Amino acid sequence: MQPSFRQIRAFLSVASHLKFTRAAEELNISQPALTVQINQLEEALSIKLFNRNRRQVTLTPAGHDLLPLFERIAADMDEVMTASSDIYQARRGVVRIAALPSVTSRIVPKAMATFRKTHPNIQIRIRDVVAETVVEMVKNEDVDFGIGVRLTPDREIKVENFITDHVCAFYQGGHPLENARAILKLNDCVAYPLILTGKNSSIRVLFERSMAREGTEVDIAAEANYMSTALGMVRAGLGVAILPKSAIDAGSVLGLAYKQIDAPWLHRRIGIIRKASRTDSPVAEHFIKALQAAVDSMPNNAFQSARKTELTK
Repeated sequence: MQPSFRQIRAFLSVASHLKFTRAAEELNISQPALTVQINQLEEALSIKLFNRNRRQVTLTPAGHDLLPLFERIAADMDEVMTASSDIYQARRGVVRIAALPSVTSRIVPKAMATFRKTHPNIQIRIRDVVAETVVEMVKNEDVDFGIGVRLTPDREIKVENFITDHVCAFYQGGHPLENARAILKLNDCVAYPLILTGKNSSIRVLFERSMAREGTEVDIAAEANYMSTALGMVRAGLGVAILPKSAIDAGSVLGLAYKQIDAPWLHRRIGIIRKASRTDSPVAEHFIKALQAAVDSMPNNAFQSARKTELTK
């Protein structure tokens, strides 16, 4: 039989007071219950810990030898309880996130700035990666959660709606699209050379799916891994960039204009991605709340809160 922590606490209290009555009061238990715990501890260890008679209680030599060991166990357990409380209350710990660059450019920094004021001892580690890498990192447990797009069905992950990012056409000032309708159709854009993000990006996947549905061929003038690079290409006159509206936060749009594209398949629904078999840490849960608060508090945000969208349906 292994000693219990309750029995160890009982031993330490008796060793401190050398009186069973005071130890029982400290532990808020009856004296007979305390005596049972000490007897059970001595039986588990097969040694006598106290010499007891009607007049006094003293430690045996074995009790003296074990006292510092039991004190160390108690101190370690106290440290465990304190650490557990700190983690539960998000007073310390680490949260690791993989997110789309468009999200890390504005929403995540906003949430971090607010979160650090109330949780100064929490470390926040961010990886800005493309959509398929977000999912891969979540599944490999390289991060606590991801912020991205599920491009294909996957039972290993679960996705909670977070925000919707509308796709737009970015073009130079004076481009013919300025005179087009206020909200564009895909056919309005494909007449011009296009600048697209890389093939492993969520926007590229959604765009190609839309093109497949439309049965339309396009002239791809250039590709870019980063939205800021794509905007630079637009500024250089290479073509029209198909980017999420949040690109306005990812690079300079000076001298450029943009219009939203009305195509249901191009609405990028960004979610909080978790591994289905993994339980969120309390610290991660607190930061997810901070992310949602950041979206709700940002005026003229390029993103639309998925929660607000659902409430208005």
